[in-house]
Amino acid sequence: MSSETALFRPDREFFLASSLEVAPRLLGGVLRHESPDGPVSLRLTEVEAYIGDGADPGSHAFRGRTRRNAVMYGPPGHLYAYFTYGMHVCANIVCSPEGEASAVLLRGAEVVEGAGLAEVRRGGPSGRRVPVRDLARGPARLVVAAGMSLADDGADLFEAPFDLQVPVEQQDYATGPRTGVSGAGGGAAFPWRYWLPDEPTVSPYKRHPKSHD
Repeated sequence: MSSETALFRPDREFFLASSLEVAPRLLGGVLRHESPDGPVSLRLTEVEAYIGDGADPGSHAFRGRTRRNAVMYGPPGHLYAYFTYGMHVCANIVCSPEGEASAVLLRGAEVVEGAGLAEVRRGGPSGRRVPVRDLARGPARLVVAAGMSLADDGADLFEAPFDLQVPVEQQDYATGPRTGVSGAGGGAAFPWRYWLPDEPTVSPYKRHPKSHD
């Protein structure tokens, strides 16, 4: 993490804006998660914005509220965690006023504290070595490295075991289509993936075979 990047702890009002506004503001911020095994801190380098209720065909909330996406409609500043592909958990930060579906997917990060613990978690029972840049490179890897799980769905990021700080000044960023999203939501009309340029921890872009403009 650059020593030149000044950070601050936002208040809940920070997350009352749409995910489209909040997403780029999170880049360069640090999310810390404390567990019985120790803390891991992630400097966010890549995120994606999602909204709902008919406005975003790539969103879980495109067709309205369900049991799965209920947290996405809840108070801002909470964690929306969900199970995907039958094996992975992804984590989002809920934005916008309560009742509006809006969230930022945490897609890639640099581990700036607890790298040894993150490597143990990512290496699994085999204890395989994981390159530093790959510890939290991708949304599912990020969750594992941080020690988060589906049980964190609905967790308040303003309370322990979480701590979040964001840059005082918004960082320079790039945008493009969201990765792995099918249909129109994965096309150029929704350039709602944001990342810090030249960061090795940004995950590779993968266009969904069924995405279209």
